[in-house]
Amino acid sequence: MTFLSDLRWRGLVHQTTDDAGLEIWLEDKPRIVYAGFDPTADSLHVGHMLGLVVLRRFQKAGHKPIAVVGGATGMIGDPTGKSDERNLLSKEDLEKNVVGIAEQMRSFLDFDAGDCSAELVNNLDWTAQWTYLDFLRDVGKNFPVNVMLAKDSVKSRLGRGDDSSPGDGMSYTEFSYMLLQAFDFVHLYDKFGCEIQAGGSDQWGNITAGIDLARRMRSVQLVGMTWPLLTKGDGAKMGKTESGAVWLSAERTSPYQFYQYWFNADDVDVGDCLRMLTELDQEEISSLDDVRQSNAGQRDSQRRLAEELTKLVHGEEGLQSAERATQIFFGAEIADLNDKQLGQIFADVPAKEISRSRLSDGSLTVVDALVEAGLAKSKGDARRTVQQGGAYVNNRRIEEIDTALTEKNLASESVMVLRSGKKKYALLRFK
Repeated sequence: MTFLSDLRWRGLVHQTTDDAGLEIWLEDKPRIVYAGFDPTADSLHVGHMLGLVVLRRFQKAGHKPIAVVGGATGMIGDPTGKSDERNLLSKEDLEKNVVGIAEQMRSFLDFDAGDCSAELVNNLDWTAQWTYLDFLRDVGKNFPVNVMLAKDSVKSRLGRGDDSSPGDGMSYTEFSYMLLQAFDFVHLYDKFGCEIQAGGSDQWGNITAGIDLARRMRSVQLVGMTWPLLTKGDGAKMGKTESGAVWLSAERTSPYQFYQYWFNADDVDVGDCLRMLTELDQEEISSLDDVRQSNAGQRDSQRRLAEELTKLVHGEEGLQSAERATQIFFGAEIADLNDKQLGQIFADVPAKEISRSRLSDGSLTVVDALVEAGLAKSKGDARRTVQQGGAYVNNRRIEEIDTALTEKNLASESVMVLRSGKKKYALLRFK
């Protein structure tokens, strides 16, 4: 298959500005492609993964990717798909965010690959040089207002505000976003010879605005393509949980939590995720589809998806950590972990803090610990749990009701993991 036909098979092509000629154009010679990422946080999240994966695929096919961090456009906020204007970020916050997401991009893109080496640029570097008057004179004059007003991202917001509710509608600041992003395409064409911009389907208006600006300012015909937004079968955005976004930063979303998010993917979603986000070949993906149809409970598709994406984002070490944490929940003994790792693994498990002195004076028996942790209603209830073989400390069964717990029973610096039965966990934190 050609590069573009593989993208289409994977469902990564939503629209292009040249459906008929794009395949031959991409096969003719290496091209330079860019996609933009707004630094609204110090980490990217699952919603950004498609953009990074598409750039990665372009690079592996012999093309040169450019990742644009929107230090300038991020100060304004893209109005696309938003019902309210975003809060403006300070320069200090933006600089911090740019540094954070730049490091994450290195997991996806190769910045030392010869002619195909990825470039990471910040549009604040060239936008900050403009004065207001210069920008209006040299760039703004090439933007017909009627064309801007026709864009869906603008039309959906206009007419909603009035003098009594200035927070509605669209501000002039947001209206200017399209000009800034469009000029990015022109600048990247001038500096790198970039000829194609890729983005999510909601970016179609901004992409075509850049193509139109390049035609007016440089008399060149550039190319645009979009990928579909990553959504679940019910239409909700992929990467959202009850506790918030699923981040690519290990500090925000641990490798274990990241792994579990994909491992728990619904059967109706996992096939698309395998095609769009992983580099598994068509034969393996088709085989996983067949297994899922015949034996969904085996969850082979989800396991492969979780493995591939966790390794891509967090590396082999992160994957091993996530798999080990998963094994712990299936009863593997707990050892050689630290407080932070246990906190991530058992983030949703009840925890109680008690005095560390009880480990040294021998006053804490396993029966007492089960009651303290809330895993038993009374000492009598706790004794029955032990006698019936259902009491565990760090996933090791405790069989004697008078067993005293000591420092040796800690699973980490200050945490002990208790379990009653197969799946009922609680933590004791010793201070």
